[in-house]
Amino acid sequence: MTGAPSPARPAWRAREDGISLDLRVAPGARQAAIRGVQDVGDGRDVLAVAVRAKAQHGKANKAVIALIAGALGIAPARISLMTGAGARLKSLHLESDPQTLAQSVSTLLAQREPFARNASYRGSS
Repeated sequence: MTGAPSPARPAWRAREDGISLDLRVAPGARQAAIRGVQDVGDGRDVLAVAVRAKAQHGKANKAVIALIAGALGIAPARISLMTGAGARLKSLHLESDPQTLAQSVSTLLAQREPFARNASYRGSS
């Protein structure tokens, strides 16, 4: 063992019927945006996103789904929230051809700089 850190788990994983995508959401932002990949400090990378909607009555979750759907060119009805309904860390299921989605997500991530790569996730901030 060299003492080198292990590589982070990527923000998305292929599934039989699509992919799952891990996110860290900042609700109530001035502007909706996909900020980039963020290390949350537990061996995972997530896609950092911001939405204008407040975290009230599922509005931010709907906005996140709409943002991701628009960025990847898929129907919002093909995206469902798997975990994190009331949390900033969420996991989405995107239903479509896994290879096509994987390519779309890889392209999207390649266009973004790592977001706060040197700063790990510090809780609910």
